[in-house]
Amino acid sequence: QVQLVESGGGLVQAGGSLRLSCAASGRIFSINNMNWYRQAPGQQRERVAVITSIGTTVYADSVKGRFTISRDNAKNTVYLQMNNLKPEDTAVYTCNALISGTSWDRMQNYWGQGTQVTVSS
Repeated sequence: QVQLVESGGGLVQAGGSLRLSCAASGRIFSINNMNWYRQAPGQQRERVAVITSIGTTVYADSVKGRFTISRDNAKNTVYLQMNNLKPEDTAVYTCNALISGTSWDRMQNYWGQGTQVTVSS
């Protein structure tokens, strides 16, 4: 079974920066897309960034130019560098990845438990 664990969340003032990380562990053969989502209380979950297995990235308009997603395949880890944070960025940030455990298994979606990011004004 694969496990995803996020870290790096916290409290920061507007204009500050944080870097989130999400490490996958367990039986892993291959990882395809890796994603970051966020959800504030009472709000719909939003996909903020995607990175493919070859490094192609896509960002939500709300974070474009401020956030950068990256991955380290040797560490099975995806990162989200968040700069110029705004109060509206406050949310629980969760990583997601499409992963296969063996060469013969189909790929499955896995989710982390989330890490809280709070941006004060």
